[in-house]
Amino acid sequence: MANSRAYLAEFLGTFFLCFAGIAAILSGTPAVGAGGGLVAIALAHGLALSVAVSVFGGISGAHFNPAITIGMAVTRRIGPAAAAVYIVVQLAAAVVATLVCRAIFPPEAAAQGLLGLPLPQAWVSTASLLLAESVMTFLLMIAVYGTAIDERGRAVKIGGFGIGLTFAFNILAAGAVTGASMNPARSFGPALVSGIWSFHIYYWIGPIIGATLAALLYERVLLDRR
Repeated sequence: MANSRAYLAEFLGTFFLCFAGIAAILSGTPAVGAGGGLVAIALAHGLALSVAVSVFGGISGAHFNPAITIGMAVTRRIGPAAAAVYIVVQLAAAVVATLVCRAIFPPEAAAQGLLGLPLPQAWVSTASLLLAESVMTFLLMIAVYGTAIDERGRAVKIGGFGIGLTFAFNILAAGAVTGASMNPARSFGPALVSGIWSFHIYYWIGPIIGATLAALLYERVLLDRR
């Protein structure tokens, strides 16, 4: 039962993030015209993630991201079987969130916003794409460890706030460059529903590299094991 609650929490938390982010992107298309641009998109992702971490962190650990789950598995903070289920649930939630957004918004908005699919600018090289996504997810994982795992950070009780803000400032910093996915599930949902798989593998590789390096660094160097 405990695992079932954790899996449901991962589904709901990932849905929070993906629904808010995709809806914000589609709301800003010419077909809807809500405006706000990159700031609105960053706030939607950041606020949704903050709420989701605050609500579900005590149930599942609040990963909501296959890259975070893989990083946690590398440092043995989650077992391989549970990690596999987490990832499947996260991907499913992203797909459901994308389908819900497609049902809510007009087809013109879905086409103009590519259902919120993160994609790099035409001038971005593969190396730059991987570097940007790795660095952003590295920072995100550092925020996760520092505010939600490290007892010194947990004592401050700002886990959701800190993690959400990190996601938001990463979007402000590089959203115009790569789409600032930082989350393979966030890329997978729109890719599956739209059928556009361009660059998709890099939105797995970059975040996994960044999350794994950050997890190893914090676990082995920064964490106070006393």
